[in-house]
Amino acid sequence: MFQVSLVDHVRLSFASVLAAYEAHADAAARLARWNSYAKLILLSLSGLATVSGVIATQAGFGWQVLTALLAAATFATCAAYVSINQQPLMYGHRVSASKLWVIAEKYRGLLAEMHEQRLDLPTLQQRRNELINETAAVLEQAAPDDRYTFEIAKESLSGPKGAGYPDWMIDRYLPESLRKGPIEPPAPAPQKSAPAHPASPAA
Repeated sequence: MFQVSLVDHVRLSFASVLAAYEAHADAAARLARWNSYAKLILLSLSGLATVSGVIATQAGFGWQVLTALLAAATFATCAAYVSINQQPLMYGHRVSASKLWVIAEKYRGLLAEMHEQRLDLPTLQQRRNELINETAAVLEQAAPDDRYTFEIAKESLSGPKGAGYPDWMIDRYLPESLRKGPIEPPAPAPQKSAPAHPASPAA
């Protein structure tokens, strides 16, 4: 059998990769959602400015002022959209998530081979180190340089809210044969009520 510390280290590395994968996928989805909102706002402002401009050719000064304001808002929105340029960030997070998913599957396969005792200790250590280096390469090269990446790198090592990765959380992503126990968080222990103080004797 392998040393328990080595098995636990592989499981924790597997959990860190999974957490980074989910966080990069969420970041890509969030950026794509905001990108869609920005396009809708830009399209709406452009349409309103066009309609207002058509009406302003027949109407008075007020419509002309409104058209100028809508045109200015359209330009400002377009300038902000171009300057933020979220497309490379979305692509970087999407690529990072896809590469980390492949690494997570490799970790899952490694855990299965460990469970069936198909690997000797030197081979296991080599495979583990290769996966660690592969994960580091993804985080260094594929991940975009934004605040999401730094938050993901920090939280993927420490676990949710710095609480680490308990066995039940890791087991959610593993088949039943590789789990250590139930996949539900343990129920909180009931709080003990403080003993009632005896009433003081009357003077």
